[in-house]
Amino acid sequence: MKSETTPALVDCDWLAAHLDSPGVVVLDGTFFLPNQGRDADGEYRAGHIPGAVFFDVDGIADHTTPLPHMLPTSAEFARAAAELGIGNASRVVVYDANSFMASARVWWTFRVFGHDRISVLDGGLSRWKALGHAVQSGVAPPPTNGCRFDATFRPELVRDLSAMRALVEQGGAQIVDARSPGRFLGNEPEPRAGLRSGHLPGSYNLFFKELIDNDTGLLMPASALVETFRSAGLDVEAPLVTTCGTGVTAAILALGLFRLGRDDVPVYDGSWTEWGGRSDTPIAVGG
Repeated sequence: MKSETTPALVDCDWLAAHLDSPGVVVLDGTFFLPNQGRDADGEYRAGHIPGAVFFDVDGIADHTTPLPHMLPTSAEFARAAAELGIGNASRVVVYDANSFMASARVWWTFRVFGHDRISVLDGGLSRWKALGHAVQSGVAPPPTNGCRFDATFRPELVRDLSAMRALVEQGGAQIVDARSPGRFLGNEPEPRAGLRSGHLPGSYNLFFKELIDNDTGLLMPASALVETFRSAGLDVEAPLVTTCGTGVTAAILALGLFRLGRDDVPVYDGSWTEWGGRSDTPIAVGG
């Protein structure tokens, strides 16, 4: 259970009041699925929260694997964080323009590398604009404070292929899949070519959008989140592992669980792109 003091979420009014506070670094972590046909970097350049630096989920990643945006090494992440103007004392706020994709992934990534002083902007850029806050175009330069970032990898927050094989075969934790019901059941095509359809045997499905208020774009309050997880057949007090297509929306489930006091929920980094892209992993289809 969590004991930290940095909230998982901050609202737009808080960020507007702290944009110029010393040590606060704002990141735009927007990411789009291939079938969305949108350009995250281009949209950032067209309009972002003043001073926000773009966090490239695909760029700050392990480029030795064909799998998309897998976690980089600790040294690579430390270097990237420092280049973004982030040190170990920085107070980071990350947002996106796509229903918590991939602000939650960036939030989880910083936590994986030992940085808890990070929050997600609730409602993201859409909420920021709806409340009348200003945006700016172009590219914001990173803070130039000569900062140093020392990364401390937390393996307990990550699951790999071998760990997921063991979970499927032996149990030990609930596996919850954030993909849409159609993708989970295997009757809707995957947005990435070459993947089988279906889900990890024994896993549960909770579409990440069920955690988000349709009217406001905000993450659901804790009471509603509890009911949402329970309605999916999950015990929020028992061990859970989240998965999705590429480890992005799985982090939204982890964010929701963090709001419920669970700071120990790992994400399967390779997710369905790894599992469904192989021929030696078991899959299930249907309900």
